[in-house]
Amino acid sequence: MPIKPDIKNKLSQLFEDWASEKMVSIEAIHAAGSERNYFRIRSNSKVAIGVFHLDDKENQAFISFSKTFSNLNFNTPKLFAEQLQNQIYLIEDLGDQDLFSLVLTDAESLSDKTISLYKKSLNALVEFQTRAVKQIDFTKCTPRSTLDKQSLLWDLNYFKYYFLKTQKIEFDEQKLENDFHTFINYLLEADQNYFIHRDFQSRNILIRDNEPYFIDYQGGRMGPLQYDVASLLFQVKANLNSEIKQELLEYYIGLLGKNPEINISSFRKYFYPYVLMRLCQVMGAYGFRGLIERKAHFIQSIPFAISSLKSLLGHLKMEIQTSELLNVLKSVSELNYLLPQRRKVGLTIHLNSFAYKAGIPIDFSGHGEGFVFDCRSLPNPGRMKEYKHLSGLDKEVKKYLELHKEIPEFLDCVIKILAPAISKFQERGFSDLSINFGCTGGQHRSVYMTESVKKYLKSNFNVHIELQHTQKNNWITTI
Repeated sequence: MPIKPDIKNKLSQLFEDWASEKMVSIEAIHAAGSERNYFRIRSNSKVAIGVFHLDDKENQAFISFSKTFSNLNFNTPKLFAEQLQNQIYLIEDLGDQDLFSLVLTDAESLSDKTISLYKKSLNALVEFQTRAVKQIDFTKCTPRSTLDKQSLLWDLNYFKYYFLKTQKIEFDEQKLENDFHTFINYLLEADQNYFIHRDFQSRNILIRDNEPYFIDYQGGRMGPLQYDVASLLFQVKANLNSEIKQELLEYYIGLLGKNPEINISSFRKYFYPYVLMRLCQVMGAYGFRGLIERKAHFIQSIPFAISSLKSLLGHLKMEIQTSELLNVLKSVSELNYLLPQRRKVGLTIHLNSFAYKAGIPIDFSGHGEGFVFDCRSLPNPGRMKEYKHLSGLDKEVKKYLELHKEIPEFLDCVIKILAPAISKFQERGFSDLSINFGCTGGQHRSVYMTESVKKYLKSNFNVHIELQHTQKNNWITTI
């Protein structure tokens, strides 16, 4: 939603009242998944982050928590000014570098510097969990003051309706609901008497002067120790390797061991179940923000979430019977989503065949869906008994299709559209282009056309080709 000019004017006035200086610039700051609107506002000698958010309760929670954290000398943004009647406030500018960007820079193996920042963050987390809990005004929490049964049920239903159903995962509604309740009751056996940030992950940890600072805690509430450390170590797109996760987990447990009131054995028992809970919650978010709202960052995160789930299920142990939930999770772990490959130099073309009943394939590059060609007007070998069990890869189907003049005419039209577009994409230095062919079953015509275009591209362009037939046995070929 575009920000009304009067909001910017009010933020500018609030800034000038605080700074006692004339504003010289105000620029919007992109926030991937947030409904809040951020602006960097400058005068000649001062800078602040202006925030506009329509949710009054979240604003009140953020401001209340910020004051508490400031009194405790925690590394959180200082609150400079507020005007809650206008849904705006000013906070300290902590810069743009976050811990997640360092993880991406380190690629496959974290540097000593990044590991050190993770450990500093875990030290701070213990302080949030055990010291702040004695000072926080939990009446300001929204929508609930604790991570209670209702909160967890909302998250699991978010996962069910926005991820499971969009992926057409089959399940018995009542059995799954029963398992949700069993799972939640098991989770709530863990000690719940700590403060949780609720979204404690590397994107919400800013780095300044080699120290971590923490933001976006307006969803904080009372809850278990396990939740936030699970969020940090198993943040899906950070994709930490298992050795580093284990090292950091043991480091955190060592910190907890200094407090004689904390039961370490109980913490370990419920840790991985909370990892699963957090994973379900984020997959619900990816379903809504990515699959429904089509936001690239969330779409790109889905393969990482599925990979994390697959890894987790290998050693998840719970003393409860939740067969329907486990069957659903197994089905999710088998979904055909590829982890994005390391970025190649030059243009990568993502060629896909698909069935319209299953929907147009998702573009994980974040550059949009590209071209979509509908092959359903072409002669359909799938209606003939002798070709039903075959695909567009089989010579019998190819021969049948090539007997019809519509096939080369269609292919010629497609190439006339694609050729100049690909040339322009290369000329302008684009990195990705998706080309999709759909038919009724995603088995014959779309597969044939996808293979034909692949052959043409290999002969006429210097491009990388990643080909996927999404319906026929989930075949995937990278060229």
